[in-house]
Amino acid sequence: MQKGFNVADCKVVSAGDGPCEVQVFINPDAEEKKYLINELKVDEHTLNSALDPDEISRLEFEPSHAALIFKIPKNYSGAEQLLFRVGSAGAFLFKDRLVIILSEDVPLFEGKQFGRVRSLPDLLLKIINRSTFHFLSHLKIINMLSDELEQKINASMENRYLINLFTLEKSLVYYLNAISSNGVAMDKLKHNAAKLGFTTEEAELLDDIMVENNQCLRQAEIYSNILASLMDARVSIVSNNLNILIKFLNIITIGIMVPTFVVSAFSMNVGLPLQHHPSAFWIVIGLSSISVLGFMLFWKYKKW
Repeated sequence: MQKGFNVADCKVVSAGDGPCEVQVFINPDAEEKKYLINELKVDEHTLNSALDPDEISRLEFEPSHAALIFKIPKNYSGAEQLLFRVGSAGAFLFKDRLVIILSEDVPLFEGKQFGRVRSLPDLLLKIINRSTFHFLSHLKIINMLSDELEQKINASMENRYLINLFTLEKSLVYYLNAISSNGVAMDKLKHNAAKLGFTTEEAELLDDIMVENNQCLRQAEIYSNILASLMDARVSIVSNNLNILIKFLNIITIGIMVPTFVVSAFSMNVGLPLQHHPSAFWIVIGLSSISVLGFMLFWKYKKW
């Protein structure tokens, strides 16, 4: 699927069916790939890299354009069971156009930062910055989910919530690799700013984006370290909750066995004391109650 946009009045507006200077290809089909390779001279390997979620971020220069592969967070789906995945995107900067290639439809031009777009290189930098903020928003969600799961683990005896935490930790590893990879690509953009035709303002914007990306990376590292360092403690909490339950069940079992023993002793078909006593039944019940009380006092004395 292809979408066309233009930069008009410092804003990104839809071009409709007319000519456009910003082309967005979402999971391009065979015909669109043929157009990109034959007409725009996009390298086929680079094109496939833009659609490969496992590809690392990088910057390459072709005779007619610069090709940037960078990482973006994928749209979260409830079917993923709290697994946040990372995808790749490709940006191909020509002199007169900007081509964006995505594997799935994600919002590209949302946010106030797209209210003042000066040029195509400026738009490219703001798309990269949008990716960084997208990572940050997902990190906040992961942190909220982690706090909620911790509260459930404190009262849980199941492995389900622990598995969810392991999944979040796996997601953070993906995010760490993606954000770090983007940082390397940004560093290369900075060293080739003149070759890409960046103005002074755009070079300063790139510096700001690199700062934001480094902060995002440190935040992801903090969340990942917290999850990893406290995972053993959370496993111990679940085990301790199970031990408390077993202890409680043992108390009930032993508490039932003691009076049962007393009643069973007076239920044997042999001669027994008090068997002709008119209050024998209440005496047996009383002895059973005393045995339960004695058991409870002994349990409390031992502080079990």
